[in-house]
Order: sequence, then C-alpha cells, then structure tokens
Amino acid sequence: MTDRRWPDVALHVVSGKGGTGKTTVAAALALALARDGRRTLLIEVEGRQGIAQLFDTAPLPYEERKVAVAPGGGEVWALAVDPQEALLDYLETFYNLKRAGSALRKMGAVDFATTIAPGLRDVLLTGKAVEVVRRKLKDEPGAYDAVVMDAPPTGRIARFLNVNSEVSGLARVGPVRNHADLVMGVLASPATAVHLVTLLEEMPVQETIDGIAELQADNLPVGGIIVNMTRPPVLDGDQLAAAVAGTLPVQEIADALAACGLGAHGGEIVPALLREAVDHAHRVALEEREMARITDLGLPTMVLPLISGGIDLGSLYELAEILADQGVGPERAS
Repeated sequence: MTDRRWPDVALHVVSGKGGTGKTTVAAALALALARDGRRTLLIEVEGRQGIAQLFDTAPLPYEERKVAVAPGGGEVWALAVDPQEALLDYLETFYNLKRAGSALRKMGAVDFATTIAPGLRDVLLTGKAVEVVRRKLKDEPGAYDAVVMDAPPTGRIARFLNVNSEVSGLARVGPVRNHADLVMGVLASPATAVHLVTLLEEMPVQETIDGIAELQADNLPVGGIIVNMTRPPVLDGDQLAAAVAGTLPVQEIADALAACGLGAHGGEIVPALLREAVDHAHRVALEEREMARITDLGLPTMVLPLISGGIDLGSLYELAEILADQGVGPERAS
C-alpha cells in the first residue's frame, strides 16, 4: 500500500479489465466499508448476477436486499439495476406514469428505448446509484454510509459515467437532460471515486493507465487502484538471479529430491524444476516492472492476494479484512 489516503466518499465505482476480478473486489470493498455497524449498498449494472453468485443468494431483483452481515454488526445490501425497470421507475417518479409504464412494457417501447438510445440506458443505470447516494447527501431515512457500484469494464467506464456527453444528441433540454445533469452533478463531484482493478500483467496495467487518462480528461474523479490476485515470489532475490543466469545448484537440487525419495526420477524432475525457476524469475521481474508503472501514477494503491481454490463467501470476508488493514472503512482503534 502507498502512503496516500484511500478516499472516503459516498459512491465507490469499481471498474477493471475483464478477468481482473472487479466484481469480487467490489463485493469485498462493500464488506470492508460496512464494518462496525455501517451499511453499504452494492449495485450491479451489467445484468450478470455476479453479486448473487458471490454471496450465494438468489438472483437479485430490482430492489434493495440484505445479502451479508459485516464484522462489527454492519450490513451489506445489494441491488441489480435493470434498465427497463429503471426506465419505468423514472417515468413513475418524474411523470407519474406508473400505469402507462406497464402499457409501454407490453408494447415493447421500454426495450426499444433502452436499446436504441444507449445514452439513456446509462443515465438510468447510473441514475439509480445517484438517487441512493443523494439520500446520504440529504441525510434522508434509509441512507447508506456508502454505495459501491460494480461498473462496466475499464474500456467503457469513462463513456458510461460521462452521461452528459452521452445524452447530448438525445436531449439538449427537457427532463431527460435535467436528469442527466443531476446524475452528473454527483458522478463528477468529490462524493464519487472511480477505482480501477488490475493484475500485474502488461495488458491490464496498460488499460488501467489508459482508463485513468480518459477519466481525468473527462474530469471524472479517480479514486485508487486495486492490484488483484498477487502472488509472492517463492525464490529470494539471489535465487531468482541464479535462475536467470543458469547457475542454480543442480547437484543440491538433485540431492534434495533424493532425500525426499525421488532420486530415481531426478533426471526428469531437475531439468523441469530449472525451467520452472526461469519462468518464475521472468514472471517476478515482469510483475515488478508493472507494479512500478502503477506506483508511478501516484494514486492510492491496494494489493490483494490470489485466493487459491477460487472465491467463496469466506474468501470475500478474507479479502475485506485485507482491505480494512490497508485503510478501507472505519478507522481502526490503535
């Protein structure tokens, strides 16, 4: 972890290149933020029901539902935002068209509107998160201490959040534009932080760097970087250098195998181990270079380990504890 403070904001938007584990990180972040009696809402906007799978619960409806209890008595609630339901919600809230909304659904107009106008779709998806955040900003009943959004991948995150630009060709004036302005007023404010999840590999790191540049160009608030699925070196520095130079002690390795009862297979195993050592040394060097590129960005950075055996509910709590140790959530007593 760097010495830069992790942002304490109302809305945490979590993005990342596909395969980096952004949904897992978003869930762990929600748990960490909910410690010691706090309440967080975890929002999904991609329709994959990944949150329900992580918390081993039924598919999430378009309503807030408690999915976990955090250490210290806190609560994590979750919500899957469906663009069609969000549009009906919008029509009811701003136009009092609840009955008309049902008719529009039967006619297929809701699906048509959210498909033909992707800018409107993004306004509706982000708008639900903003509506929940505004409860806290206005100190309303039912407010959450923090909202965590499992957002689209890094390659689309700036466009997804920059709703004013997305609706410019759809509505320059009127209620839709006013709603977009309201949403943007929260997304581009200090109440929001966009966190990017990456692996210590060239493509995810480069996409993270590019994503940060796009967010900053659009004046969207970048929060921090979460380096996920890290693995500690199994060889020390001298051993890594020896592996690359081809000077590892072959006879000592063979003797160690013999001591384990594998001496008869040493002729096959030793060369394989030497190749593995070289590959491992190259991987460690690559990860160190990529970590240096991340550090050079000057943003708060957290590191999460690779969880062997896959992610289950227990793993989420383990990752949440690691995030808490690195400064996420309520300040721990010293």
